[in-house]
Amino acid sequence: VQLQASGGGLVQAGGSLRLSCAASGTRFTIDVMGWYRQAPGKQRELVASISRGGRINYADSVKGRFTISRDNAKNTAFLQMNSLQPEDTAVYYCNIDLVVRGYNYWGQGTLVTVSS
Repeated sequence: VQLQASGGGLVQAGGSLRLSCAASGTRFTIDVMGWYRQAPGKQRELVASISRGGRINYADSVKGRFTISRDNAKNTAFLQMNSLQPEDTAVYYCNIDLVVRGYNYWGQGTLVTVSS
């Protein structure tokens, strides 16, 4: 299974970015697609997740600013990030859970840098 994440970059505070994660190489249905992030010196944390049925979870720190969505037909997840702040600076990782229990995969990460 391969996860191709894209859309990171450098943006000024208050700006927006849209991340994409395309999954390929699996014949099994993807259950949950999620975005995690890891800032320098910090642990990796969940940013947002969305199930195949549309159940969504957000970290409190991004509620009202970030929106997660997915295209099940294309096995692709998106993270629309608005009102970005310097504390959002991190490497963002895509993660998926297959409907087959125990199969979890990570993407390579995409760097988001927010300047003040």
